[in-house]
Order: sequence, then C-alpha cells, then structure tokens
Amino acid sequence: MKILVTGSNGQLGSELKLLATQFSGMEFFFFNSKELDITKEKEVEGIFEEHHFDYCINCAAYTAVDQAEEDVERATLVNEIGPTHLAKACAANKAVLIHVSTDFVFDGSKNMPYNERSPTQALGVYGQTKRAGEIAVQKEVIQHFIIRTSWLYSQFGNNFVKTMLRLAEERTELNVIVDQVGTPTNAADLANAILHLISCQSKAYGIYHFSNEGVASWYDFALAIFELAGKKIKVNAIPTSAYPLPAKRPHYSVLDKTKIKQLGVLVPYWKDALKRYFK
Repeated sequence: MKILVTGSNGQLGSELKLLATQFSGMEFFFFNSKELDITKEKEVEGIFEEHHFDYCINCAAYTAVDQAEEDVERATLVNEIGPTHLAKACAANKAVLIHVSTDFVFDGSKNMPYNERSPTQALGVYGQTKRAGEIAVQKEVIQHFIIRTSWLYSQFGNNFVKTMLRLAEERTELNVIVDQVGTPTNAADLANAILHLISCQSKAYGIYHFSNEGVASWYDFALAIFELAGKKIKVNAIPTSAYPLPAKRPHYSVLDKTKIKQLGVLVPYWKDALKRYFK
C-alpha cells in the first residue's frame, strides 16, 4: 500500500515517520508544506497522478489558534481548502483519506464527553475552519476517516509539555489555567491508532474521536509534567478570565472514544501516556 502523509514535519507527521518502519507492506511518502502545498490544487493532483496512493493521512493544519483570529484567509486555505483538494484527489484515485481534526469544533458548554454525533459549535476561527474542512471531506470523498483529537504533545514541535519544561527552567512560580478541561494526547498514540485503521483496512468510514483516556485541566496536566520531570516549581491555579487571549477556548472538550475502540484501537490513559513520553 502506498501512503501519502502531508504536514510531515508536525508533531503527528513526525511520530508517523518513527512508526512507519514497524509496518510491513506499507510504503510511505512524507511531504512537508514546502514539498507539497495542499492549498494548491494542481500540486495535489500532480502528486496523486505520479504515485497512485491508496491512503492519504492529512496532518497538515493551521494550528495557531490565536493568530487565526487575524489570519482568517490563511487558516481557511490550510484547514478547509487544502483538505478539499486532498478529498477530491482521493475520490478521483479511489484512495482513502484520513483527515485529522480537533476538539475545537465544539463550544465546550457540555459537561459530559462529546461523541461523534454531538452538535458542533466552534468558538473561534481555528475551530470554524477545521469544521469547514471536515464538511468538505464528507462532501468530496466517501472513503474517509475524520479523526478529532485534543491537546496533542510529542517529542517534536512546540507543545504544552515543552513550554512547561522551558518555563520551569526560567521561573520559580507559574500560573496555569484550571477551568479548561480536556484530555492530553500523546501524538505517538494517535499515530498508532491511524496506522491500525490502515493495517486492518477498515471500511467503517466516518467521524471518530481519539484522545488519551481520562480527564484533566491544564493545571492538572502541568502538575503531572513537573512531577514526572522531577521539577520543583510552585504552580498556581487560575481561571481563564485571568489570562485573556484573542481566541476563546472550549471550557470542556473531553472526547468520547467508544466508537473508535469498537475498531480495536487501544486508548491508553493520559498519565500513562505522559510517563511513556518521559521515558
């Protein structure tokens, strides 16, 4: 099987590179945004004509949540128009599209885990453009998996874990938000889930949720990071209102993973996944 991975320099794309060698019978083609600009339809069409892919894993995304509030055009191009081009190319070449989305498609007003049928209501441009990308994928290609995830971190790229560790070196005290609740997700676990779907050649197409198991606030997440890293630092719990940012965040975005578990996907508990990260 030939598998295209877009956005290959990001957290998820980099984890897929590490795992790719463990899966036999799969030939991976990794492209970063400079090598393949998914916002340009001719580039996408050309790469599919050249290689005849069986699968496309779209890891490319505009993820600068606050910047997106100003940079609406670019966020729309990458999060909606790009996936549209990939979906059309997949449909034309009978390839399966695995498109990665986000918990930010929800407004966070619930207090129970969101399942795949929960109504979407994004609070900001990032979530709105990601939802528009989902709709485009559903419209353009029947053979698709849309996988929503949350609070992604890995050894690659920029993420909350790395930020906390850097700040622990610079300060003796930190303020961390306590009233935004979700689930931290190790990108390696998401990569494993995606490759499981490909290896078993599942045809149960549709929207799925994948994050690690359990519930945490950013404050809980920070405490766990410092404990596992052996860092002594005072952490103060603060409300969102004390740390205003341009984009609104959902206060609650825990995802229900029941549906993806039915496909045989393993969902590790978030603290266990974080321990594995530090090992």
